[in-house]
Amino acid sequence: MTTATPDEIRTAVRDRYADAARAASTGDGPTAYTRSLYPEEQRDQLPEQALTASLGCGNPTLLAQLQPGQTVLDLGSGGGIDVLLSARRVGATGKAYGLDMTEEMLELARRNAAEAKVPNVEFLNGQIEAIPLPDASVDVIISNCVINLSADKDAVFAEAFRVLRPGGRLAISDIVLTRALPEPASRVMALWTGCVAGALVADDYRHKLCAAGFTAVELQPTQVFHRDAVREVLADADPGRIPGDIDIEEVTRALAGNVTSSFVRAVKPIA
Repeated sequence: MTTATPDEIRTAVRDRYADAARAASTGDGPTAYTRSLYPEEQRDQLPEQALTASLGCGNPTLLAQLQPGQTVLDLGSGGGIDVLLSARRVGATGKAYGLDMTEEMLELARRNAAEAKVPNVEFLNGQIEAIPLPDASVDVIISNCVINLSADKDAVFAEAFRVLRPGGRLAISDIVLTRALPEPASRVMALWTGCVAGALVADDYRHKLCAAGFTAVELQPTQVFHRDAVREVLADADPGRIPGDIDIEEVTRALAGNVTSSFVRAVKPIA
């Protein structure tokens, strides 16, 4: 039995999203699902490449209830789609940060911000387990199908809690499981980069947020992924990177109906 290390997972994730950024830059990439997540009035505000580069599972900007003057941080900001939308909502007196570890995505996001003529944004190079911002400097944290990609979610939630101001809110879209994955699934790298193998069971998600200090934790499933969606993730896998003892059909059956896209809300209490 072979289990991927955190460094191997991080490298695979970075490679996958670098490829996605390059594809978006040439006008190629998955847009149909993204378009279904963002209403037309939001899509009209965005450069085409911001839509094309998005690999999210929800629309956290609808969840966040942003107000003018707030500071927003997007964990794993990719091509910048949610940062740009958030920046418009917080206005000229607010600020929207995007944090990403993939240089290709950061370059694309900065080009998208320039094309959209949105000045109150800043894209940061770094990891979500070590956010490069001061304590208590952010009002709202958003994220779109990224926290599941981290091999150290306790560090992610601790860092999110640190940089939020008292009363600040976490408002994210993420992949959440209804039950634990079968062991073989954790050894398929395509399920890590496809946002499945690293996902938490709902009760574990709540526990980790509470352990980090958050209150008012809510998880709201918005979509259940069935067999065809799981097969689509596995179809992108390099067969040479799937351990030979794994029965892919058995894994697919175990995942079908177990994987959900969910809204996750939590609050940093006021001391």
